[in-house]
Amino acid sequence: MTLEYLSQNRAFDGDQFVLSHHSEATGTEMTFSVYVPPHLPGVKLPVLWYLSGLTCTHANVTEKGEYRRACAEHGIVFVAPDTSPRGEDVPDAPDEYDFGKGAGFYVDATQDPWSRHYRMRSYIEIELPQVVAGEFPVDLSRQAITGHSMGGHGALTIGLRDPARFRSISAFSPIVSPGRVPWGEKALSRYLGDDREAWRAYDAVALIEDGARHDHILVDQGTADQFLEEQLKTGALSLACAKAGMSPEIRMQEGYDHSYYFISSFMADHIAWHAARLG
Repeated sequence: MTLEYLSQNRAFDGDQFVLSHHSEATGTEMTFSVYVPPHLPGVKLPVLWYLSGLTCTHANVTEKGEYRRACAEHGIVFVAPDTSPRGEDVPDAPDEYDFGKGAGFYVDATQDPWSRHYRMRSYIEIELPQVVAGEFPVDLSRQAITGHSMGGHGALTIGLRDPARFRSISAFSPIVSPGRVPWGEKALSRYLGDDREAWRAYDAVALIEDGARHDHILVDQGTADQFLEEQLKTGALSLACAKAGMSPEIRMQEGYDHSYYFISSFMADHIAWHAARLG
């Protein structure tokens, strides 16, 4: 497997990289970014995975997330993958911002024509960690995950499915129950088919209802988010956790919307919170 270094920039005495490689999971070229904080030679560092939202690539958080200062302070590697496979041969819905390229929903699709390339679950959970660990000084025994919107959905579901691997989970404005909102119903029905039971592995509320548990979950949600009532439904996560005896930190942030102005305002809080749990 060959990695191509697309860029490298010094930041807060660490290094910000953007790389690409051929993915076996998606069958396409995939681009991702990695920030490596300053560290002593030979030291392996904890890693925080960041999953982006609809229409995004690796670049949105890399350019606007304002995470590098906090990652340098706490000694955390920050990895931001793309949100879907890319390429001329990859099927798409070009007139739909919420499906196809840029909207992989972190699932392994089972339906044609999506199943050939839309395998973002395998890419994030299996392939990319191996790629990153083979190239950078990361300690895969200390992993955490976060994300925004569709990526918040990804972070919650990936973390809940494997709580022994991910010590902590956080999310900004997550889609907490995609099986019950328009964005998610559209994506899951096309990627996975009409059997709603198959959707439950990709729905944080359903996973909790079905027995998944995690002791360290942080969610920030803006009260002025235009998608809160129809698409995000933060209250459904609160209710499911309460019924399950879980006590996540769910913070409603007054006046904040769905944008990177919101994310960047609380990114350092999230990184410090993860750092306390990553050791």
